[in-house]
Amino acid sequence: MFRLPALSASVADARGRVRARLREWGLGAELRDDACLVVTELFTNAVRHTDSEKITCALHDAGLVIRLEVTDQGCGDRDPVPYAAQDDEEGGRGLLLVSVLAAAWGSDPAAEGTGRVVWAELAVHRPPC
Repeated sequence: MFRLPALSASVADARGRVRARLREWGLGAELRDDACLVVTELFTNAVRHTDSEKITCALHDAGLVIRLEVTDQGCGDRDPVPYAAQDDEEGGRGLLLVSVLAAAWGSDPAAEGTGRVVWAELAVHRPPC
């Protein structure tokens, strides 16, 4: 688990930390790439759509899936939902990408009583022993 300032500049740091942890766990390049894209989208949404000062990221190895959690400090205007971006719109496709890459994703109230945890589970394909 790590906590970073809720700044756009922190997104690259979060991505690098996730990539390094998954590499330490011996997980493949494709999963690392997918997880980095997911954390980029979730962290960016927390920066843009909440008034957080800090954002917490956590990774959990649950065997068949890796669970990635991004926790903000709250005051977002609604639960995250994929947006149907128009062809000429520059943004708005992040949660659609998350939904394609993740086996499951969603959001829950943060344990501290304020904020939200947005999570995604990515399937792990481990070689047989």
